[in-house]
Amino acid sequence: MSRRGARDIPPPLELECLSVLWRLGESNVRTVQEALAANRPLAYTTVMTMLERLARKQLVSRRKAGRHFLYASQVDRNTVRQNAVRNLVDSLFDASPAQLMAFLAAEAAGPAPLTAAATAGNGSDDAGDDPDDNDSGDNDIDAVLL
Repeated sequence: MSRRGARDIPPPLELECLSVLWRLGESNVRTVQEALAANRPLAYTTVMTMLERLARKQLVSRRKAGRHFLYASQVDRNTVRQNAVRNLVDSLFDASPAQLMAFLAAEAAGPAPLTAAATAGNGSDDAGDDPDDNDSGDNDIDAVLL
């Protein structure tokens, strides 16, 4: 995958087709369509279009075998994963893998304090607007922030 950025990550439907090729190896359009049918019934022509797009992007190869074309992945799953994670880190974590790791560690530790902080800072600090609002909620937020 020579291009950098979001273009290195195939759109969802193309990625589903790639996943089938990773699992089954070299396949024709009908085989990919049948593999996708369990979760997502698609027209033959739709699957063919997705495979052709992947071929134009040089993510799959295409060769003639009798009356059909056979498609095979030219990129491995880990390369696509690396590109997706790199794009995620660049766009949402200021290009800092450490920020992503800290976020994941916080998520794994339990309910994210970010949710409580976001709720506390949502601009609804008008006392008395919510009939269910009471002072005990402030204690919960303090506990989360400490």
